[in-house]
Amino acid sequence: MQTVRARGISKYFGDIVALDGVDLDVAPGQIHGLVGPNGAGKTTLLGLLLGLAVADEGDLEILGTPAPAAPHGVAGFVDGPGLYPSLTARQNLTALARLRGLDTRTAGIDDVLGQVGLTDVADDRVRGFSLGMRQRLGLAAALLTAPRLLVLDEPSNGLDPAGKNHVHAVLHRLAGEGTTAVLSSHRMDDLEALCSEVTILATGRVVFSGPLGKLAAESQELDYRLRTSDPGAARDVAAATPGVRLADNAARDTGDALVVRAPVPALDELVVRLAGAGIAVRELAPVVSPLEAAFLALTDHQESHR
Repeated sequence: MQTVRARGISKYFGDIVALDGVDLDVAPGQIHGLVGPNGAGKTTLLGLLLGLAVADEGDLEILGTPAPAAPHGVAGFVDGPGLYPSLTARQNLTALARLRGLDTRTAGIDDVLGQVGLTDVADDRVRGFSLGMRQRLGLAAALLTAPRLLVLDEPSNGLDPAGKNHVHAVLHRLAGEGTTAVLSSHRMDDLEALCSEVTILATGRVVFSGPLGKLAAESQELDYRLRTSDPGAARDVAAATPGVRLADNAARDTGDALVVRAPVPALDELVVRLAGAGIAVRELAPVVSPLEAAFLALTDHQESHR
């Protein structure tokens, strides 16, 4: 049984089509990313998963239950977590636990605060929290009910590196225990680090849905930044490698990075030739991640056909 199964979901706000025939499948224990430009329908879809709205057309099942009768076991937030600024972090979680009928003595409030790295500020008022700290507290609030489906809207918004590590660790642990997460983000690096599959939305429609590996197919050409022990010689080797093209800002004998465009097989051949020439490869990384490149290509194509 899929945790989320959507078929032909459409949602209208007057004359505005927020979602247009969306299909979505999310398996148990999967971290699934929603990607799209502003106005693509990501937040609307997350709201449907949380039971905050009802689809106008189509069929939606969550944890095997047809929507809008959302079952227990779903938690999260859209448009930022709802918190009481005059209360402390601990008091916020205590109030939420009571609203949900939980025994505050056994609700695990200290545990979830520790999971998201807020133990040291548990008794500070939320009005003094940064955006990233509020996001982490929102995640802690969602964890109180031990959800089977976690729905998060921009959970990495405002996070510093330490906060990001806490959030990533929590989500990876939950997925390993069988909890499903559906999250939106504009940060492609976060999605690539977290998600096994992504759905890209544009103008309310799905333009891609599937494993990240499909976006980085071996036939796809990307720009790669290449740093070596001998930039000048590396440029000559790259220029002579079939399938590899040099960018305009190719390396000179100044230690600059060489930027090359190539599909993965040609890139592999380039590395072999560099090693054969005694040139050490110090860095080889996409200038733009495969997910971001696919996102730009797919959404630009969709916009041009509106």
